[in-house]
Amino acid sequence: MLFVTFVTGKASPKISKKKTRFLVAGATGGLNQQRNQIVDIVVIARILEAALVVPVLQLNEDGVLVLKGLDSKLSRNLPSDLQKLLCEVAFHALRYAAPITELGNRLTRGIWIEGPFIAFHLQREKDVWVRTGCLTGLGTEYDDIITKVRESQPEYLTGRLNMTYIQRRLAGLCPLNALEMARFLKALGAPRSARVYIAGGEPFGRNKALQPLVAEFPNVVTKQKLAQNRELTQYINMSSALAANDYIVSLSSDVFVPSYGGNMGSAMQGHHAYVGHRKYIKPNKRGMLSFFDDTSISDAEFGSIMRKLHRKSQVQPEMRANWRDRDVIAYPIPECMCRHSTGIF
Repeated sequence: MLFVTFVTGKASPKISKKKTRFLVAGATGGLNQQRNQIVDIVVIARILEAALVVPVLQLNEDGVLVLKGLDSKLSRNLPSDLQKLLCEVAFHALRYAAPITELGNRLTRGIWIEGPFIAFHLQREKDVWVRTGCLTGLGTEYDDIITKVRESQPEYLTGRLNMTYIQRRLAGLCPLNALEMARFLKALGAPRSARVYIAGGEPFGRNKALQPLVAEFPNVVTKQKLAQNRELTQYINMSSALAANDYIVSLSSDVFVPSYGGNMGSAMQGHHAYVGHRKYIKPNKRGMLSFFDDTSISDAEFGSIMRKLHRKSQVQPEMRANWRDRDVIAYPIPECMCRHSTGIF
């Protein structure tokens, strides 16, 4: 593992015109994890005053450093010029391959034809339920499948092994299910006619997993529904390419809502702010889930509580400002921000 840390305010190395050192790095994991790693790699090359070689080096092995297993190892308190470099690489310089970008833009135009839309990163894939130790909300048949996989492969369960499902849920460690997401949207004032784009892989339970959301918001679409003439066929077994299309479409949404944490949520939070303060609403699960279970609360009161809990995120995205220990990707520094604003719903 490589950890690169600096004291805030310390000047970063100057850019050297003569490169005698070279940096080779490999990005691994899912699409958004790879995005974050590439951004870090660029900044590390600057710190080391090394030429960044992507993807292979044909030059001399002397003076070559190969980084492997790189995953958010940079300090969150870099000097301001490196902070700016990091967010500009993440939100301006980094581009998907032309065919992926063109397809993502076509899908975006397909949903924008009928007006603004909300993007959900639903994260209800089978592996998510296995890793989080949570129940699917789809009934015992589905929960039993997840439990058996989890028991046979306990190493996939991430963190807090001594917590029950109820404790995990109330601590905000579980994805919101489709019914909870539907109630959440309604409480924030989204009309039934709102167009909702679902980002993410195939949900465990397929149509059943989305049914409560579709019942409340009939205009739910996915990349598969938006695609025409078998546009996605060539990418059917390429999860990163499909995730890239989700990223492109979600970036154009008026409001992005993650049902769970993760790399895409952080990237979309910062990128939405960077391109013009489009809204990013992170559900305050710790604050709101107890109200979901209280049947004595009226819909009007429930809506009032939800709006109060999420008032700040409905006004404008948070910026990093001078806060220490804040992720530059999720909270871009003011110097690299665009200066626009949009409404909500």
